[in-house]
Amino acid sequence: MEQPLILALDIGTSSVRAALYDAEANPIPRADVKIERSLVVTSDGGAEIDADEAFAQVSAAIDALLKKTTRLKDDIEYVASCSFWHSLVGVDAKGKPTTKVFGWADTRSRKHTDVLRKKFDESKAHNRTGARFHSSFWPAKLLWLRKESPDVFAKTVKWLSFSDYVALKLFGEAATSVSMASGTGIFDIRKCSWDAELLKYLKIKPSNLPAIIDADSATFMLNKTFAKRWPRLAKAQWFPSIADGAADNVGAGCMTRSKAALMVGTSGAMRVAYTGDPPKKIPPGLWCYRVDRKRVVIGGALSDGGGLFQWLKKNLVLPKDAAAQIAKRSPESSGLTFLPFLAGERSTGYHESARGAVLGLTSATNTVDILQAALESVAYRFAEIFDQLNKVVKIKAIVASGGALRQSPVWTQIIADVLGRDLTMNDVQESSSRGAVLLALESIGKMVNIDKSTVSAERSIKADRDRTGLYRKARDRHAESYKLLIR
Repeated sequence: MEQPLILALDIGTSSVRAALYDAEANPIPRADVKIERSLVVTSDGGAEIDADEAFAQVSAAIDALLKKTTRLKDDIEYVASCSFWHSLVGVDAKGKPTTKVFGWADTRSRKHTDVLRKKFDESKAHNRTGARFHSSFWPAKLLWLRKESPDVFAKTVKWLSFSDYVALKLFGEAATSVSMASGTGIFDIRKCSWDAELLKYLKIKPSNLPAIIDADSATFMLNKTFAKRWPRLAKAQWFPSIADGAADNVGAGCMTRSKAALMVGTSGAMRVAYTGDPPKKIPPGLWCYRVDRKRVVIGGALSDGGGLFQWLKKNLVLPKDAAAQIAKRSPESSGLTFLPFLAGERSTGYHESARGAVLGLTSATNTVDILQAALESVAYRFAEIFDQLNKVVKIKAIVASGGALRQSPVWTQIIADVLGRDLTMNDVQESSSRGAVLLALESIGKMVNIDKSTVSAERSIKADRDRTGLYRKARDRHAESYKLLIR
């Protein structure tokens, strides 16, 4: 019997993925593709990609998936997607890009963070928008572009997230979800509208921003150009993108105040999502965004996660048994303090001046020592997020995911030991895609109460409480070194 299919897009900074799912959010076997990519990193702190190049990668992923699945005769009735948060791209009156797509890791606007902090009460702005003043977000980037590129700023008629640019190209309309809008830093997460106070200061009108969809169930249809290119999608209903971090919580079955999702991909994050309003007071080291109009997601993000691990493997001559060596070592046996801010700092300090460092090097230090200290340091940063999260929710379970953790059991064990909590590695390989599909199915009435959706465990990681105590002392030393770094 033929059944309707859902095409899922996961638009990330390091790849674009496309896959088909059935009406119960199960992936169709051998119906997925992945296109690798990376943002261009510049010496002055840039992290960018050409908008049309990035859109071509999305189109190519769809092309490849449709070609790969010609054997399937079922109709593709819906398209659900998720995309990376915090990107910014400008377009002119004809919809042509006026800038590159600036990613969350682009820090060239960092000096404008201080301007914002002097102009506003940051704690009040943080509690309205869920975002600290930081180069990750739009306010600092818009100030930077206005000052450094006035001609570009003047001819830009709309400022968009990359997913909004995709919508503009495919549908002819730059529409955004509350999920994507909530990651910009100029969105009132309580009113679900653009923040009037920040817009006034930035001299930006609501018309210069994407339209926020009226309902989470809103859908769009392809324009004539792309309907002709993809006949199988010509009648499909397309949902606006939601943020990949929010989708990850949904797909991982982490939709209650007591269950946290811990993800290490290129970057890292720890998040709690639930139905209800944002906390009355958001802890200073955390952010709070929206999954949709009835759900919020609160947590912290690390700029260095799997990207740091890849950097270490690329630049250090590591022995093949490095992981096995670390597994046999006691906590902090390297004697080093590693500060994991090669890509800058977000949670929990949001210090624009933070940079990576290794303290305690001696002539006896080897590359395994450095690797161990680096893996432990990321775990300490997660512990800082965990402590602040527990001030607004009570976490009883942690579900881990992400390619970096799947490839490094020793790192997963270190994180469990530092947190002093058992972890569950879920068996959903693509939880963000699955989350986007689940939200789409719920919005059209095909699924009820996806908050109770669960996933089975691939494996469990038991925390060693004896090591937790040792790591607690090591965290104190790490914190002292951190203070030195940001002075």
